[in-house]
Amino acid sequence: MGIASDIVIIVVAGLVGALVAQRFKQPLVVGYILAGVLIGPHTGGVTVSDIRGIERLAEIGVALLLFALGLEFSFSELRPVRRIALVGTPIQMLLTIGYGFVLGRWFGWTPAASLWLGALMSLSSTMVTLKTLMNQGYMGTLSSRVMIGMLIVQDLAVVPLMIILPQLSAPSADLAPIGLAVVKSAAFLAAMVFLGTRWLPRLLALVARWNSRELFLLTITAIGLGIGYLTFVVGLSFAFGAFVAGMVISESDYGHQALSDIIPLRDVFGLLFFTSVGMLLDFGYVRTHIVEALTLVAMIIAGKGLILGAVARGFGYGNVIPLAVALGLSQVGEFSFVLARAGLESGSFDRDMYALALGATIISMVLTPFVSQLTAPLYARWRKRHRRREPLQTINLPAKGLNDHIVLAGGGQVGQYIAQVLRDLEVSYVIIELNYRMVESCKGKGCPIVFGDATQEPVLAAAYIETARQLIVTPPAAWVVQTVVAQAHRLNPSLSIVARATGVPQMETLYAMGVTTVIHSELETALEMARQVLLKLSLPPAEIQRYADQVRHALYAPIFRSGPADRLLRQLHTARDMLSLTWVEMPQNSPIAGRSIRESAIRRRTGASIVGVWKNGLFHPNPDAEMKLAQGDLLAVIGSTEQRCAFQKLAGVRDACSPSLARSDIGQQDENSPIHDGIV
Repeated sequence: MGIASDIVIIVVAGLVGALVAQRFKQPLVVGYILAGVLIGPHTGGVTVSDIRGIERLAEIGVALLLFALGLEFSFSELRPVRRIALVGTPIQMLLTIGYGFVLGRWFGWTPAASLWLGALMSLSSTMVTLKTLMNQGYMGTLSSRVMIGMLIVQDLAVVPLMIILPQLSAPSADLAPIGLAVVKSAAFLAAMVFLGTRWLPRLLALVARWNSRELFLLTITAIGLGIGYLTFVVGLSFAFGAFVAGMVISESDYGHQALSDIIPLRDVFGLLFFTSVGMLLDFGYVRTHIVEALTLVAMIIAGKGLILGAVARGFGYGNVIPLAVALGLSQVGEFSFVLARAGLESGSFDRDMYALALGATIISMVLTPFVSQLTAPLYARWRKRHRRREPLQTINLPAKGLNDHIVLAGGGQVGQYIAQVLRDLEVSYVIIELNYRMVESCKGKGCPIVFGDATQEPVLAAAYIETARQLIVTPPAAWVVQTVVAQAHRLNPSLSIVARATGVPQMETLYAMGVTTVIHSELETALEMARQVLLKLSLPPAEIQRYADQVRHALYAPIFRSGPADRLLRQLHTARDMLSLTWVEMPQNSPIAGRSIRESAIRRRTGASIVGVWKNGLFHPNPDAEMKLAQGDLLAVIGSTEQRCAFQKLAGVRDACSPSLARSDIGQQDENSPIHDGIV
């Protein structure tokens, strides 16, 4: 079958490698590369026959990778950290390239090979970093935004590096070819911006009107690869043209659709590319030179980490951010494989150097989650040694201090909304916030603030945590919440704590740590959106509320385990549900409409009691027995599940106590229903 059988072998091997990588919580890229090693010419066994043909197909994978990168590019993601992203990242890359050059020369490599090694080292892995941030719960923190901003610029820098490096490493390198390449690139970019932004959106709009997704996919693929081939014809990089095409399309109304359609095709050809990278890796050489490879990895992580931390500190970021950036971005990235292939093809380094560089890259990517986990303990140890040197800044705190107040750990949007409610209710509170912009925003509103990191005991002490009534932890990051809770309970063991979580495992952990109430933010958002939808469908508010309660019971129940305290709480919960309140709207043609509460004999006939009535926009608590009931009245009915159902039937409510919304399962869930403050 020729190349067809080779593709089958690659896809099957890639699947096996991806499954192994997923099992060990590693990026799929690592699995693809290892699959390529196994089916490559250096390991024996099942081997791809036409490696050169696969390499040519892999060039399409590179072009599609950069085409998708152009489609994903957005200045809005850089705006919050634009200074360090747009200025700091080029500085970091130049310093890392210089460090890599020195390191390569120390290993005895040629100047050209050392230059390429520095370029490989200057890039970090977007895939590995994002996966690590999500797994460790760091997404949304300021350090994660800094890292993402730097990663975006590093990925963009691949394009000029692929243009400039081959010229610099040529035996007769001078500035003329580099200048010509830069002029060509600038002219092509200008032409694409001028013509592409006018004609490409029109072409996409024409194709989109035909409502053929297949034709739309074919169109964007032809645009990306066709423009890439055009740049190749004029002497520029094939991948550079694909990237520019993607960036132009991303500014049109069809950018998001183009990205969603191209991703599957990109992933398939990306599999071919990363597998071909593994085929070129002489794993036997890496195995026999493992000490040299590990030494290179250690020096990359240490040196690059120091450069990244210094750049972050130099751009005004303090506390944990320089350390988090240093440890989180110290690996070598997946786009380094693209550069490595280009360097090998240009003859800048031999296959042994290529194998050593790629082996070090893969090892650094695998080590990233473990290295990144050192952030919290290292920072805690550093703060313990240096905390006396950092005076705390407090704003708008009363001179006499605070007592029986609320401490808000986090002054972002959630924290400021809570603060507004507390301020309106004249409840004493204080905000702890580390982000200077958020501090300025809170200061402008007159909020009492402690400027510092809530994960540190001195900062919590400055907020008078020992005398606080309650602590509310608003950041979603798991490690932040857990650290704040641990420190707060150390200072005030009986403190009531409310925190937010992004999943059931995090909720279980927080409850085990003694948090009083955990808010599942995604669940509560989903329930509120569903409630608004159901209200628009004219379902009775009481039924909607009962359904929301049932969803909460079903989703929160697995968090709790059996124990004496849990059984007692469940019994109390069952008793409460047997005597809970339901809002019932009087329907049309109700048998008791126009009759008083006494005349309807509600208590005698159903056992339930009416404890409140909304009538004509006014609420009547504990209504008189002579009050007449009318269509549209909203009645607050209290009683057991059976008594409330009996009243709904008496009032003529359609589908009263139906299995879908009003079934009497709340009081019957005593073995599974959780009890906790705020979870009902």
